[in-house]
Amino acid sequence: MRSLQALLTIVLAALSVAACSSGETEADRAARAGILLVGNGAEPKTIDPGVASGIPERDIINSLYEGLVVVDPADATKVLPGVAESWENEGTFRTWTFHLRRDAKWSNGDPVTAQDFVYSWRRALTPALGFELVEIMYVLAGAETFNKGTGGPDQVGVAAPDPHTLIVRLEHPTPTFPLMLTFFGFHPVHAATVEANGGLTNRRSPWTVPGKIVTNGPFALAKWETNHLLEVRKNPNYWDAANVGLNAVRFFPIENSGSEEMSFQDGRLHITSTVPTDKLPGYRDDPRYHNDPMVGLYFYNLNTLRKPFDDRRVRQALSLAIDRKLLVERVTQGGQTPAGGMIPIAFKGIEVIPAPRSDPAHARKLLAEAGYPGGKGFPPAEILMNTSDAHLKIAQAIQAMWKEALGIEITITNQEWKVYVDSLRAKNFDIARSGWIAPYMDPVAMLEGMSSGAPNNDSSYSNPQFDALLARSRRTGDLAERYRILEQADRLVARDMPVIPIYWYSNSYLMDPRVKGWLPQPRDDHPWKFVSLKSD
Repeated sequence: MRSLQALLTIVLAALSVAACSSGETEADRAARAGILLVGNGAEPKTIDPGVASGIPERDIINSLYEGLVVVDPADATKVLPGVAESWENEGTFRTWTFHLRRDAKWSNGDPVTAQDFVYSWRRALTPALGFELVEIMYVLAGAETFNKGTGGPDQVGVAAPDPHTLIVRLEHPTPTFPLMLTFFGFHPVHAATVEANGGLTNRRSPWTVPGKIVTNGPFALAKWETNHLLEVRKNPNYWDAANVGLNAVRFFPIENSGSEEMSFQDGRLHITSTVPTDKLPGYRDDPRYHNDPMVGLYFYNLNTLRKPFDDRRVRQALSLAIDRKLLVERVTQGGQTPAGGMIPIAFKGIEVIPAPRSDPAHARKLLAEAGYPGGKGFPPAEILMNTSDAHLKIAQAIQAMWKEALGIEITITNQEWKVYVDSLRAKNFDIARSGWIAPYMDPVAMLEGMSSGAPNNDSSYSNPQFDALLARSRRTGDLAERYRILEQADRLVARDMPVIPIYWYSNSYLMDPRVKGWLPQPRDDHPWKFVSLKSD
């Protein structure tokens, strides 16, 4: 028996050596085990859906939690049943009734109930929690007044007459409300776990760590090693677990795009978050390269509370001095489109604002009118960005354009993602690199963050005329009419220039051909339950 065991040990060792010598990679082994390896771009600041605000957080959150609906993987303008198996409205799109499936469970086996959504939505709206993206939830009746401290939680338009029925009242007719529900702020959290770990207003509660967190999505949190790895594994209590195509997903927070691309080439990733700009030309004909148009904007926030950025002429001068066409053709090289407004061309049926042509002469004239002829007297200022070689190259190009066209010196500062987000929220910047992907498929989602006092309004822009237009757009259920109003609002922001639109996103990434079910999505929001790996 011992000799047989020894022989088996030798054979297994030989097979292992043979596998290594045959060039098998980590991605090969993971594919065979049904584990997807994903470049996440940055370390998530949180995985609490009532606190998160960025894409590095969104993708992980959407693997852990499921809302009433999920986005259709083949068509981002449609939704599929999630926790709710059906729904209807009363005819005016202001009152919606959702019927929750009886087999929906939390990862600890507790049933998911309508009251979980009531608790979670009220929690996200609670002023003391400070949810940065809360304005998206103002669609709920009474949500804004509660969030701004002039109303109570009981006035928010969400009720649970029984464990499997959720009735939602809205502030205005909203035909696209089911699409809005794909936004992670509408996901439920497990009330008992939140309350047992500091309560609903504790932003830094330990309830989101492995061993404590309870989720209801297709995956459950298994491991979180800060700045190294976050792993989620198939949730056996998920109502549709039999149709989840992966056993696990590992998210790697790799901020440097060159390092991420190297990890992909070395067989340590199946999907990257981006592609280094200097490597893009070499991947054009590579079947692993993908470039998807997106409903998103890359822009620079201008802190309108600080001089000289409180002067519209200065903001317009900075915008006109940028050659956007040169940027996307020579610097980013990822198929992006130069932008003139907040609403991207990927939205259909609405007129977008084309990018302004670079006009250094007019830019110098505006800067002189503001009191800085030839750039003289312009105060020290800096561009703030989160750490990324791609962001750095764009910032350096714009820095050079401003110096050449306007005679002003602008420095560049980079910060790790979590610190950068905190700096934005504290308004601790002059100019800040920013990006916004529509949280749901509706052009109003690109403009809501510019309303006065909105938590995500990092530029501190405030224009009563803009606010009035946004309010008008919400009062009509006629989509064509609403689009015409939103076009006016977009033109107003483009005139006032609290932000400098640079380009409308397209998403360049590398993907292993064994990945299946990962379809082009204009929000880059891929429902994890539909993704799978084909092992060679």
